[in-house]
Amino acid sequence: MKVALQNLTKIFPSRNKKQPKPVVAVNDFTFDIPDGTLIGLLGPSGCGKSTVLNLISGLLKPTSGKIFFGDDDVTNLPPENRGVGLVFQNYALYPHLTVKKNITFPLENLKGKDKLTKEQMDQMALEAAKLVQIDMLMDRKPSELSGGQQQRVAIARALVKNPKVLLLDEPLSNLDARLRLQTREEIRRIQRSTGVTTIFVTHDQEEAMSISDLIVVMKDGEIHQIDKPQNVYDDPVDLFVAKFLGTPPINVFDGRVENGKLFIGDEAVLDIPSVPNGNVDVAIRPEGFTLDENPVLTCDLSRVEVMGRDISVVATHNNSQNPVVRAIIDSDNLSSVNGTKVKFGVKPNKVFIFEKETGKRIRF
Repeated sequence: MKVALQNLTKIFPSRNKKQPKPVVAVNDFTFDIPDGTLIGLLGPSGCGKSTVLNLISGLLKPTSGKIFFGDDDVTNLPPENRGVGLVFQNYALYPHLTVKKNITFPLENLKGKDKLTKEQMDQMALEAAKLVQIDMLMDRKPSELSGGQQQRVAIARALVKNPKVLLLDEPLSNLDARLRLQTREEIRRIQRSTGVTTIFVTHDQEEAMSISDLIVVMKDGEIHQIDKPQNVYDDPVDLFVAKFLGTPPINVFDGRVENGKLFIGDEAVLDIPSVPNGNVDVAIRPEGFTLDENPVLTCDLSRVEVMGRDISVVATHNNSQNPVVRAIIDSDNLSSVNGTKVKFGVKPNKVFIFEKETGKRIRF
């Protein structure tokens, strides 16, 4: 099911009587979600991504704008008539019901021509449980399940009605690291096997990048960039996107452009003849540093962290906006790192420059 969001805006009234300025949670959000894709809504806490999800589900009504499922305008349609499956961050399972009863609960509320027999509901519950691989746990109660198993129950309950759209609101935030990895792979497998259009909300950029067909990077209720995960990482449109994506985070320096050269401190790191003179922010991905015979940036060495295949060189620089400069290099180059100074070369495709005042990308 294609989902189209047109100029979607949600404004909440202020609760501060001294400063009655309304809160704009979502601002003019326009995006077409292709049928059968998995979309990641990514951004820091408070950016409006869960509000967008609640607007799509019908739990919130937009202040302005429209929502379409296919060709149908569902903006004013109640949640129960939209055909959505919603998985909450805290699972929201009924503790007194078994796994089977939790999964069949949405089916028991169907009325009229949609009403199902007990046998039909049990069969649909079993099929949903098999899809998420919990069919052997049908008689247990939520307290007898692990966090990952509870999450699968919540997903099965959302899928049992064959929803047009599946909405996942930070579904992995309560799981430990190993379960997060396992469960996100399961979500991707389930989405591919069902073909249901899925919208996945997270503040974890690694989660969004690993399983999404497209990611929408948000800040303060607005869209900053929409693209395939790797494209957003390789080609950020502004400094916020560049800093938000990437582990370890991107290194940001105070720089300047003089006569076609990019300077960090007193060192010229790149030739950029098409860029006018002025102060800029320079961002370099950790993997954008090299240890070669043509160093262009000198840093004070703090320590070396061995990570197996790669090593992380931790250094400092007077013009760095980050507390430390972190470079990821091949462990074969470990012998090249010694003394109190480290001299780096840079890969031009891993260097980005941005306007100092606006944070917008300057292409060169």
